[in-house]
Amino acid sequence: MSVETYLKKHSEALVKEVGIEAACALTGKSKATLGRYYSDQDEHGDRFMPIDVVAQLEAASAFPHVTAALADLRGITMSYDTARHNSTSTGVNQDVVALAQRFAQLMGEYNLAIGDGVITVNEAKRMLRETLALQQVLLAMKLNLEDEVS
Repeated sequence: MSVETYLKKHSEALVKEVGIEAACALTGKSKATLGRYYSDQDEHGDRFMPIDVVAQLEAASAFPHVTAALADLRGITMSYDTARHNSTSTGVNQDVVALAQRFAQLMGEYNLAIGDGVITVNEAKRMLRETLALQQVLLAMKLNLEDEVS
């Protein structure tokens, strides 16, 4: 997958998490404009979401999809600012349980997807959602472990 395609997929995930109507209201952009930012059509291949739009949408989302994609492309590991962290977790023990549950959900999605020997686009999207949820649990766990160490 090219860098451009990777960024467009994460831009799409961000807009869809926030919701297209809410994204339009937050950014002042039309549905068509937001759609062009993640369109894989050749005529929109050079259009990407401006950084201020990314910031506005990520402030309203539960996960910083585009920022995480950019970090991933550079091999950078992210952690959330603890002052803005909204974890309902009460500690590492609960994080371990949540981690096991999320991993089980991911494996369940994988089992369903691979059952016929082919992973469809929709199945891949469901697995991606579970992978992102698993990543969020790991970040919460990392923060709780850092709190215990300090």
